[in-house]
Amino acid sequence: MDTLLPLVLFLVCAAPHQASAQSRHYPGRTKYGRLVGEFKEYAHGIRGSVFVVDETTLFIKGFAYDGTGPDAFFWVGNQTRPSPEGEIVPYPKDFKGREPPILPAISNADIILRLPFPKRIRDIKWLAVWCRRFTVNFGDVFIPPNLEIPKTRVLPEFKRLAHQLRSGNISILDAKTFYIPNLHYDGAGPDAYFWVGNGSEPNEFGIKVPNERGSLEPLRGYQGEDIEIQLPNNLTVYNIDWLSMWCVQYKHNFGHVMIPKDLDVPPALGQTKITPPWWYNPTTSTTQDPLQMPKMTNCRELLSNRLQVEWEMHGNEVQIQLSGRITESQYMAFGISGENGRSSMLGADVVVAFYDKDQKAFKAVDYYLSKYAQCDGREGVCPDEKVGGKNEAVVISGEQRDGIITVTYKRPLQTRDGPYDKIIPFDSEVNVIAAIGPLNSRKEANAHNSGDRTSGDIRIDFSSRNDHACISSLSEKKEVSSNLKVWKQLRIVGEKELSARIGPTGGQRGYTHLTDHPSWGIAWYINDLLIPEVFVERGQSYVFKVEGGFEESNPARYHPFYITDSSEGGFGQKSEEQQKQQRVFAGVGYDAEGNPYPNTAGRYCEWIHKTVDQSSSKETFESFFETLKLECDPGEPAILNWTVAMDTPDTVYYQCYTHNNLGWKIQVKNPGELAGLNSAMPLHTTVAAVAVHLLVLMLGR
Repeated sequence: MDTLLPLVLFLVCAAPHQASAQSRHYPGRTKYGRLVGEFKEYAHGIRGSVFVVDETTLFIKGFAYDGTGPDAFFWVGNQTRPSPEGEIVPYPKDFKGREPPILPAISNADIILRLPFPKRIRDIKWLAVWCRRFTVNFGDVFIPPNLEIPKTRVLPEFKRLAHQLRSGNISILDAKTFYIPNLHYDGAGPDAYFWVGNGSEPNEFGIKVPNERGSLEPLRGYQGEDIEIQLPNNLTVYNIDWLSMWCVQYKHNFGHVMIPKDLDVPPALGQTKITPPWWYNPTTSTTQDPLQMPKMTNCRELLSNRLQVEWEMHGNEVQIQLSGRITESQYMAFGISGENGRSSMLGADVVVAFYDKDQKAFKAVDYYLSKYAQCDGREGVCPDEKVGGKNEAVVISGEQRDGIITVTYKRPLQTRDGPYDKIIPFDSEVNVIAAIGPLNSRKEANAHNSGDRTSGDIRIDFSSRNDHACISSLSEKKEVSSNLKVWKQLRIVGEKELSARIGPTGGQRGYTHLTDHPSWGIAWYINDLLIPEVFVERGQSYVFKVEGGFEESNPARYHPFYITDSSEGGFGQKSEEQQKQQRVFAGVGYDAEGNPYPNTAGRYCEWIHKTVDQSSSKETFESFFETLKLECDPGEPAILNWTVAMDTPDTVYYQCYTHNNLGWKIQVKNPGELAGLNSAMPLHTTVAAVAVHLLVLMLGR
């Protein structure tokens, strides 16, 4: 699903919500915290605006000091005015040595100050720049009494709706950071993400939130871990109404927590530290190989496991590093979209980076994309120099290692190269595009495959300082390959009574590979087997005891059972025209006005993971089934009686009325054919084998 297009609409709608919340509840709150006031300057050019961030943190916007004082420090105290009885606030906080360093010259810098333990804002009356040797106050600001200090906010736990999602009480640490303790999730959702948005409940018009490692990969399983996640881009908690775990592909909410309207939490200025990025190593020394050291503080993975971009703005230039899992005959391209507000190749300004094996040099070439065509010297996908422009990209360095080509280059924020170069905004987001493709014989970019480009609207603020959404470097990742053995297709032959419950799909070994259909993490278990083929005879009657859930208000646990000729199912979510294209054989009724409704749901029973999804390590369904346990809500199953008509097609499907792709095939045979089929089938596919399988499992438990 394209989640980035709603981002633009979401931010437009969210901004008034934020503004009204701030002005309505907490006058004086700003994006930097609660305003204290301006430094009053007595000497050495002291200036800056001071804000209270939280109970132990101050923020100074635009601080300046000429650096000529011999023994100057930030200084706090609770006396009526600055005096020698005050105390040093170290800056920077992580200084080396026994004594905090003397303040150097600082020009218009933003500074975070953390009070020395155990002091809190309520313990001080002023902040000053103080010369300890000569007991001189260079400048000060006084903390107003009874100042309302932003505080963390504790919320309820995640609502428990699906996939064993649960947690402790969630905390909002600052305007962008959530702390989620004791998080449990079985990891079986195929396309699950942390998800935020507006409205009375989670919906498809939300935004993905990177996980605790800054990755936007689908979520793994969690077993009671404490994690912190941060909202992306310019989003804050004042822009959103809920935080959820959401399956994008199937538009399902696994659980959520609502965000109160009366928040007054600390601003997000970098004072809240979450899990360090992949390159962080507390034991690193300055003698480490500089190629392994982080050069930039921002990173996005644009093509999963294949292309990453890192960047850092320096004055009127931006330094960009592209890392791609490409060969010497390929390029990687990255640049500014051709349209404002959406990602578009046409009219885009990109840099094509590659390794020229003939010249043994790394290249970064400025391109302008005027048409979806090969460059003819005037139009098409052309290097700027080929159509009368200039190559504004300057290579800084390059590296080829472990199948990864990395090229670092710089380019101006603004050029004079006419229509060929886009302006990079200094302090706002811009849409970007990226791709990987083949080089032609002239070492120019050829057309790429559709799967080798970015999709959706991706936006980057090039002035960001900590937009690090890469879980690891490409060199630390292995190439994606799946040699997992697919489980055998299970079969049920000749059973007249069948149970229908919900269970996990079995990851890459199960539903998707057996059916060639996508799954959203759950499927029907018939007689406690994952989507078996069920063999029936025309003219015979069969009873299905269905436990798919009857709470229509909870879509994740509402799966009415029906029989259809559609391999996809989901009759209830189809349009009237689409419904006419399905034949329904059981499980659907019609009211007096001719509207369809499901009539077989029953209580909810689900086979759930005892811990997390272990399908990848289990070579048979039987061994995987031993990692599951059954949980059922109170109530009774629904009963579906189905007599197979003589004109029933040879293949029909048991499906879910409200969702696509939960079921599989019912093979319909003529009277008497099952007996011959039963004797010809291997033991593991017969009814006897099913009984033995269940008996073994019961004895094992």
